[in-house]
Amino acid sequence: MAQEFSEAFYNSAAWLKYRAAYIRSVFYCCELCHEPVGTSGILHHKIPLTPENINDSEVTLNWEHLEYQCLRCHNQTHSDSLPVRDDVMFDERGNLVRR
Repeated sequence: MAQEFSEAFYNSAAWLKYRAAYIRSVFYCCELCHEPVGTSGILHHKIPLTPENINDSEVTLNWEHLEYQCLRCHNQTHSDSLPVRDDVMFDERGNLVRR
């Protein structure tokens, strides 16, 4: 989930360009269920971003630590660590929002 400390990173030109290139590389499909999601999926960081690693490009911009996911698969990825309810979902930026 995007947090206050990561807002500048997720809005940066470097991340937006990098995100677009990664999504193209997986042909706009979720890497878990393989369904086409276009650009509406979430580029998931396998290593959670923290204030300590947000400026470490080895973590934030390393293709080995990323996975493109549809919202359903991203919810399942986080189901062990986040409460799951029917009235909420993740938006395109990974924020938990009401349905």
